[in-house]
Amino acid sequence: MSASSSTRQTLLRRRRGRVNWVAPLLVLLIAIAIAYLVSYLVLEPSRQFLLPPPHQVIAVFFDPATLSDIAVGLSRTALVAALGLAAAIIIGMAWAIAMSQARWVEDSLFPYAVILQCIPILALVPLIGFWFGYDLPARIVVCVMISLFPIVSNTLFGLRSTDPGQRDLFLLEKSSRWGRLWRLELPAAMPAVFAGLRIAAGLTIVGAIVGDFFFSRGTPGLGSLISTYQSRLQSPQLFAAIIAASLFGVLVFFAFGWLGRRVVGHWYDF
Repeated sequence: MSASSSTRQTLLRRRRGRVNWVAPLLVLLIAIAIAYLVSYLVLEPSRQFLLPPPHQVIAVFFDPATLSDIAVGLSRTALVAALGLAAAIIIGMAWAIAMSQARWVEDSLFPYAVILQCIPILALVPLIGFWFGYDLPARIVVCVMISLFPIVSNTLFGLRSTDPGQRDLFLLEKSSRWGRLWRLELPAAMPAVFAGLRIAAGLTIVGAIVGDFFFSRGTPGLGSLISTYQSRLQSPQLFAAIIAASLFGVLVFFAFGWLGRRVVGHWYDF
């Protein structure tokens, strides 16, 4: 009976997986068809640069020179995003751990995390340029500011969601505060932490591209390339660069999902 039930559950998971892939593919095909209709039937030939036919965008990826420019820009953007995400993880988790240890610390610091999330990043661009220059450090700061809040809020939520019974057991064993943190609270918070990391990882890519628009000294990445294509009205190349950035963001999202399943998947449905 149990073997039959296990087989049935396996078949259901496979069928659900196929459905999960079929639906997005159908939506993609519909979007491509709409793009062709708008490009050829709605737009005049002189205004077709507003939405080029999808095959022209795909052809960009087979142009070695343009593909090389996009690949180089994407690698630079990935480097900035990785550095920004690493800094955001260190700052955000330290911030959340500090707030989890005392209610007065949370009351004092959490409002500033909310304020940081609510401030439009474009309003801070002049200050960031004044303080950090217009090179790599400024772009990293933008990434940190955009991606910090999900890490802080999710880590704090996970630390606060520790099972009260388990916490009482550690108190009965006279475990120290740091012992409870490392052996109980942080392991229990890992699902929430990885959920925050998946969100923050995508936001760092957005931050890296936004930083390229405003801090173009040094070796800017994909954002500077997008700005160049826009100024030259090279719409197929512009759409190709945007698609490359989007695919990279999706890849990073799934990579952190895979990592989360490897770390906590054996005891939590991540």
